[in-house]
Order: sequence, then C-alpha cells, then structure tokens
Amino acid sequence: MTNNPVDGTPLAASPLTRAVLEIDEYSAGLGWDQPARLFALVDSAKLREQEPALASQLGIDDDAAASLTPVEQDEIPAGAPLDEFLATIAWPDAVAGCALTVERLMLPPSAEDSVPAGLDEKQLAAWVAEHSDRQEVRMTVAVLRDGSRESALRLREKDATSEVLTGASLVPGLADALAATFEA
Repeated sequence: MTNNPVDGTPLAASPLTRAVLEIDEYSAGLGWDQPARLFALVDSAKLREQEPALASQLGIDDDAAASLTPVEQDEIPAGAPLDEFLATIAWPDAVAGCALTVERLMLPPSAEDSVPAGLDEKQLAAWVAEHSDRQEVRMTVAVLRDGSRESALRLREKDATSEVLTGASLVPGLADALAATFEA
C-alpha cells in the first residue's frame, strides 16, 4: 500500500477502506486498552448537501465527493456483551454503513489444539489471557448497506500504520453482526 505524501497515511482504493483506516488511525491516537467504539458511516457528499453546518463542523469539504464520514456514536455500555448490544441497533436511512473498533486477545491457529476441553466462555478468556502466544489486536470492521465489508487489524506489538493489515474477510463474525444491524 502506498502512503500519502502529505500526511503519511496509507492511500486506499475504496471509500470504505479509507474510512476503516481513518477509524484505525483515530483509535491508535487514543492508545491501547480502550473500550469498543461504534461509528455510523455517512455519505460525505449527502451530508454536506443535507446538513451543511454539521459537515462544516466535521471538516467535510467539497473534495469529499466519493467518501464516507465516520461519526462516532455514544459509548457502548460497559459490561454489555457486544453481540447483545449490536442486536439492539437500528440505523436511520441516512446511514450508509457502520463500523466498530474493538480490542481482543487472539491466539495463532497452532494454539487451537491445546485448548483445554470443557471451558466456559469466562474460563476460555482467562486461559487465552495467560497463554504465552497471545497477541493483543485492535480490529476495526465496517460494513455498508450494500453488503460491502472491510477490516483493519493492528497488533499491539507492531503498533505502526505501516503494519496494519486490511481485508474484507479478516473478521467475518463481527462483520456479520454489524451487517445484521441493517436488517429490518
């Protein structure tokens, strides 16, 4: 991926990829150990046309013709299971998509064979937290109403913009949960 010569951020091909990378960079600026954050994705040109004062406040200019603007939503309730919280969301028609950034511990696929049998969710989380091969990762996942998806993964041990992985199917379960927020 090529970097923007002006500010060093990665240049991305699609508006959705650019929005995901913008959210990832914003989250990186807040540091690690942050709560999950939910964003509405709105069509920048439509926002500028329908809500010029808000667009101005958000810094959306006339060059934003083919872009998406992430708008952070209210804080996700602490302690609420993420899947249950997402199941309560319904977006207005003006929202083109949504994105979520969340931190998790992950293990490499090679660790799957060593998972003790019979662990409940809480025990499994504790086991993963103590595993020597665990990785802290920040996942930013976005979906659009039309089904488009994009994700960005940032490992804590490789916490640099140039090390962020992107791809449409990196976190399919979370993308499915976000897509379900658009189903009536």
